[in-house]
Amino acid sequence: MLWIGDRTRQPDEAHVEYFAGIHNPIGIKCGPSLASDDLLRLLDRLNPTDEAGRITLISRFGAEKVHEHLPRLIETVQKAGRTVVWCCDPMHGNTIKASTGYKTRPFDRVLTEVRNFFEVHREMGTYAGGVHIEMTGDDVTECVGGLSAVTETTLADRYNTYCDPRLNASQALELAFLVAEEVHSQKPPAQRRAAGE
Repeated sequence: MLWIGDRTRQPDEAHVEYFAGIHNPIGIKCGPSLASDDLLRLLDRLNPTDEAGRITLISRFGAEKVHEHLPRLIETVQKAGRTVVWCCDPMHGNTIKASTGYKTRPFDRVLTEVRNFFEVHREMGTYAGGVHIEMTGDDVTECVGGLSAVTETTLADRYNTYCDPRLNASQALELAFLVAEEVHSQKPPAQRRAAGE
């Protein structure tokens, strides 16, 4: 999926102008600095007819900022009567520089952002539609934490990325189980009972 980054989503700038001419579904990264008015301007510019499936809003706040910012954006979209898919990017808002100098992402923060994303959607009666992660099936040591017990001192062991730190296979599997549990909890109670759950 093509997406507009958090730092390139100015409604009157070239990146948005280019995306307005693309007919495929597109994503928009939504960080803490996205004002509600700017979000509406983006939706008007990129999806003036409110075509379902056209826009995916990809939240990327950082674990501790989801409850502060996501409800405001959900309310903005609801009040405007717009149709979007909500997605969570738990990677980019949780990037830090380790004491060893490596760019990394604490896996516990990644998990927390995903949990908070689903929690806010449950509280607001909306649906979490996806998760955007950077991962590899290789046994890398780029994100600290998880069952693979990557630490800041072991980052150098198999730090293979040229850009952003990725979850390794073990961490990605842990995250997949969390997402499965959260998706299951989105089902309305009557639907869970009908399925014998």
